Amino acid sequence: MKEYTPEELKKMYAARRKKVVEYLKENQVGAAVFIDNESNREPSLRYFTGHTSDAVLIILDTGKSILIPWDEIFAKKIAYCDKIIPYTRYNNQDIQAVQMNLNATLSSVKYPKVELPPQTCYPQFLKFIDALPAWDVRCKENGVHQFAVELRMVKDEYEIECTKEACRVGDLIIQKIEEGIHNQSIKTEMDVALLIEKELRLNGCEKTGFDTLAAGPSRSWAIHAFPGYTQGEWPAQGLSILDFGVIYNGYTSDTTLTVAKGPLSKEQEEILELVEHAAKECLRLYKPGVPVREACEQAQLIFKGANRSMPHTLGHGIGLEIHEYPRVSTKMSADVVFKTGMIVTLEPGLYDENLGGCRLENDVLITQDGNEVISNSKIIRIE
Repeated sequence: MKEYTPEELKKMYAARRKKVVEYLKENQVGAAVFIDNESNREPSLRYFTGHTSDAVLIILDTGKSILIPWDEIFAKKIAYCDKIIPYTRYNNQDIQAVQMNLNATLSSVKYPKVELPPQTCYPQFLKFIDALPAWDVRCKENGVHQFAVELRMVKDEYEIECTKEACRVGDLIIQKIEEGIHNQSIKTEMDVALLIEKELRLNGCEKTGFDTLAAGPSRSWAIHAFPGYTQGEWPAQGLSILDFGVIYNGYTSDTTLTVAKGPLSKEQEEILELVEHAAKECLRLYKPGVPVREACEQAQLIFKGANRSMPHTLGHGIGLEIHEYPRVSTKMSADVVFKTGMIVTLEPGLYDENLGGCRLENDVLITQDGNEVISNSKIIRIE
């Protein structure tokens, strides 16, 4: 993908934070606090600064931003923010870090109101109130943090390029897997899972997007098999599933392939055909302006015609998190529609305790004219 200069990245992160500043001014909020730690990972912190984890970010209605990282040296090398202050200065305490910085900037903000992360527990919330007597301390579900989630729903050029690169590496890995199946270097669930771990790093990715799920026919009836992989035979006769993703510059792919190793029963062939048909037909609905629920309704209609039902949603957004807004679900409101710039999975699946399971998942970029499938997962058939 294109190499971005430090100056280009600086402008990109500043432009993202500017949208938050505009939101703060419009809603008469003086400051927004984002906290990323072991208790709660906050991907919006990386979205606004490029910093990967363990930090407090404060964005003020003045347009200024303050990053308070646990690892100051690391932050100075990778983060883009107006000001970086080491977490150790505040005894590694979130409340103290927020207290001292907000009180120091109180005279400069227009509105002495601050929004905390919505997942803040009540005892912690009370401590923030005690620490910030001059501020109107708020903690709400549909505030600036939800606004950040909605910003991340529609990807910019950088995010699209990163996700496409993750998908490209994922496709290379799928090719390696297919070769390994045919030359028999892959014989177990563990073989395929460890191959993924090795190849993603050889190709410049950070890690897997989630724990790899490799399930042979004896376990593929599970939507998410547990444990993720074992020493069990993979692929074996019947239906085997592999669900994996790789992360490039923070952005993950998410693909699922099914290996169908014959001979198969008539019922197993029917499951494969139904899933492939649903993937093809529902892709037509992945286009701007179409309510996301319609695609899931279409999949369920196809499966209902064969007296079967899909036990999960048809897809979900991906990005800095493996599951992002929106869910491609029948439960979504009709006013939630596909928008240009969204990257959403399309993953019809059927599961039977006796026959095994089949899921086919690819990543789809919503474009102005329709969509672009940016990954190349498939059903692999072996006689």
